[in-house]
Amino acid sequence: MARSMPAQDEVLGYFDTLSNWGRWGDDDELGTLNHITDDVRLAAARAVRHGRSVSCAWEIAVPEEMERSTTSCPCAADMPGAEHMPELFHNDRRWGFSNERLGIFFHGNTITHLDSPCHLFWDGKMYNGRSHSLVDPATGSAWAAVTAAANGIVTRGVLLDVAAVRDVPWLEPGDGVFPEDLEEAERRQGVQVRSGDAVLLRTGYGRARHASGPSGGITQAGWHASCLPWLQEREVALIGADTPQDVQPSGYDNILMPVHAVSLVAMGLWLLDNCDLEACATTAAALNQWDFQLSLAPLRLAGTSGTPANPIATF
Repeated sequence: MARSMPAQDEVLGYFDTLSNWGRWGDDDELGTLNHITDDVRLAAARAVRHGRSVSCAWEIAVPEEMERSTTSCPCAADMPGAEHMPELFHNDRRWGFSNERLGIFFHGNTITHLDSPCHLFWDGKMYNGRSHSLVDPATGSAWAAVTAAANGIVTRGVLLDVAAVRDVPWLEPGDGVFPEDLEEAERRQGVQVRSGDAVLLRTGYGRARHASGPSGGITQAGWHASCLPWLQEREVALIGADTPQDVQPSGYDNILMPVHAVSLVAMGLWLLDNCDLEACATTAAALNQWDFQLSLAPLRLAGTSGTPANPIATF
C-alpha cells in the first residue's frame, strides 16, 4: 500500500494550513469539539442499537500509577473529634465509613486520559494564539483547560482497527498509521468517519499490554503526522488511540510529537491517550457494528490540562 509521507517542512506548515485559530471566534476554547452539534449528538444516540456498553479505559493501578491513602473507621462515633459533633452524631453508633486521598500524575504513557488544548505549546503559544504565560503554577491554566468541556463530550465514536487491516495482532513499536490505513479500515468495516465524530485508533497495543504489561520507553505505534489533514478534512472532533497517539519515532528530526503539537495547538483537536480498545474491538466485531455512542464526562478540575478518563462506548 502506498504511503503518504510529507516532508518535514510540510508538516511544519500544518501549523498554518490546518489552523483553526479564529474559526469559531477569538475567544473559543472548545476547538474541534464545536463540530459536535445537537444533530451530531442525536445521530450518536441513534448509533445505540443493542444497548451494550463497554469501557475504553485502563484501570489505574495502585501503587504504581496512583498514590493512595485510605482512612477506615468502623464506628464514626468513635473517630477523633467526634466529641465536637452534634448529639445525633453520637447516638447513631452503627455507621462507619472509609475515604481516600489520591494523587495521580495522569499525563504519560499508561493512564487513560483526556488532553485539553492547553496541554501543549508551540513557540510559546496555545490554541487560538494565547500565550503560555496564562498557565500559572498555583492556579493552572486560564485558557482552554479541561473545564471548557464541562458539559461533557457525547458524540458518535468510530473504531478503526488498523491492526486487523494489516492482519497482525498488533503493530510493532515505531509503525505509523497512515490515511490509506484509515480508509481501508473504513472500507472493510463498512463505516465512514463524518463531521463531529470521535475516531478511536486500534493499533493492537492493548492486546500486547494485557499479555505482557506496559512497555518501557517511548517507541510506539500510532498516528503518523500525514493523518492530520485527513482528520481536518473529515472535521473530526476528538481522536483517541491505544497508545499515546503519535508514532515514535515521529520520522522528523525537529518535531518530536507532530500529532500532539498540531492537534492541540493549531487545530484545537482534543486527544484521548492510552485507551484500552480491546473490549470495544471485540464487541464491534461480534456485532458487526463499528460506530457507537461515545460518552465522556471530564472531571471539572479547575485550570488543568486534562483529566483521567473512562470513555464509554455504547453499541
